Amino acid sequence: MSQLSLFAQARDRILVEDARGRIVYTPDFVPGDVAGAWFDEVRDAVAWEAQRRWMYEREVDVPRLVGHFRLTSDAARVPAVIRAAAQRVIAATGVAFNSVGLNFYRDGRDSVAPHNDDLDDIARGSPIVLLSLGATRRMTIRAKTEPRRVLHVDLAAGSVLVMGYETQRHYTHAVPKTSEPVGPRISLAFRVRRAS
Repeated sequence: MSQLSLFAQARDRILVEDARGRIVYTPDFVPGDVAGAWFDEVRDAVAWEAQRRWMYEREVDVPRLVGHFRLTSDAARVPAVIRAAAQRVIAATGVAFNSVGLNFYRDGRDSVAPHNDDLDDIARGSPIVLLSLGATRRMTIRAKTEPRRVLHVDLAAGSVLVMGYETQRHYTHAVPKTSEPVGPRISLAFRVRRAS
């Protein structure tokens, strides 16, 4: 059975399923009360970092806070809530994720620019799973070539978005800034990182 076929249930929205890959959105992967508790625990347990990076020929603030954990058997410093979330995602997908990247969007001014994951860093064929906690934020997914599809998906608390490996070649994804009033959101991005 395909790893991603586990997400092909009636409640799921298959956003992309073609030669360019597969993207599936599941709105209620964890119940709302669990998602709310996990948001509070992750927010308080992570030592969030403010980063700067070179963009547009100058150094700029990354418009969100970030964190990262390796999900190895000896990762004692991984907060229990993140281990619980990882176990649920691993059980549902059958994928042995070994890394989780965290993004904390404090309000509508925080964002992530259109990008795709670097496939040199990810185990060949493995999906990326984004678990959302907190306020709903819109993700924009754009095809890089013709036909130029643009998809908008509102990532609700407790939802997961599963992006197949091939989609990173053919699509970008972003969480744009918004002037609408919006509360804080945390995303947990599960990946299988290649051994370094």
